[in-house]
Order: sequence, then structure tokens, then C-alpha cells
Amino acid sequence: MPRRRPTERDLDEIRGGFTLIEILLAIALMGLLAAVLVTGSVNLLSDKPATPEATFWKAVQQSRATALTAEHDVRLSYEAKEQAFVLNDGVTPLSLPVPPMRELTVDFLAAQAGQSSVLIGGELVDTKTVPAVTFYPDGTCSAFRVQFRSGGAARVLVIDPWTCAQVLPRGDNTP
Repeated sequence: MPRRRPTERDLDEIRGGFTLIEILLAIALMGLLAAVLVTGSVNLLSDKPATPEATFWKAVQQSRATALTAEHDVRLSYEAKEQAFVLNDGVTPLSLPVPPMRELTVDFLAAQAGQSSVLIGGELVDTKTVPAVTFYPDGTCSAFRVQFRSGGAARVLVIDPWTCAQVLPRGDNTP
């Protein structure tokens, strides 16, 4: 039986492997995936808080840590002109700027809502503010609330004086 000469189709079946376009496509896909992962990890690992509340919690943590390590009181206040939280340990004030937001107001309020509330535009807003809150060397802080307003409704966080953490709101089904 005479042997026939192999055709182009026969050679394609024998060769196998990837074409140049498939290899380039795989490399481009890996590069795109690497770029997404690098930018995502940079944003995830960045130390810059994205919201005023995140900046507030960072300021609370630093104030408490400074009071514990320096063993003296630390005062935390908010400077509206600079839009920054200021930690004052009596030696060197430290400023933590808040990300720029239009019409942002941050107020420290007394621990208990009292007769200083006013109804403004259908929103109950506390008007009696406290200039600063104090963090003590034993890890506690003065009892206070913090109110954030940015054009819309006010968000009030109640801070526990023993742990310096947010007091969780009672739910409707809580006894």
C-alpha cells in the first residue's frame, strides 16, 4: 500500500499546542488580573479612612492609646475650620483631617439627650455641644455622644465611657 503525502490538516492534528494569539491573550489576561489585584490591595492596605466616622474612630483609638501610654489625660476635639479631629495631650497636638465633604458638621454632645434638642426641618437636632471629650489614663473616657451631619439627616453615635466604643442601639425585639 503506497503511503500518501500528509496534508495540512494532518499536520495540524499532529502538532497540537497553543497558537500565538492564545498565548498573547493569556498574558494580557494575567496582566489585567494583576493590575486589578495590585490596585485593590493598595486601597485595602491604605491607612487613609474614607469617611468622617472612620476618621473619628481612628482619633478615638489614638486618643485612648496615647492616654494609656503617656499616663495622663488626652482631650479630643473637632476643629470645624480645618475639618480635623485634634488630639491634645498637653505636649503636642495631633491633627487628623477628615475627608472633604460639603456641609459637614461634627458635634460632641452631652451623654444624655436632654432639653437641648430642637426640631429643624423635621430632624431632631441637639444644640448643646461639648467643646472636647477627655480620655483618661485608665482606658476610660468621658461619657459623650457624637453627631455627624452632612446636609441630610444627623447620625448620632453614643459612646460608652468604660470601653470608649459605640453603645449598640436597642432593637425593637430587645427586652
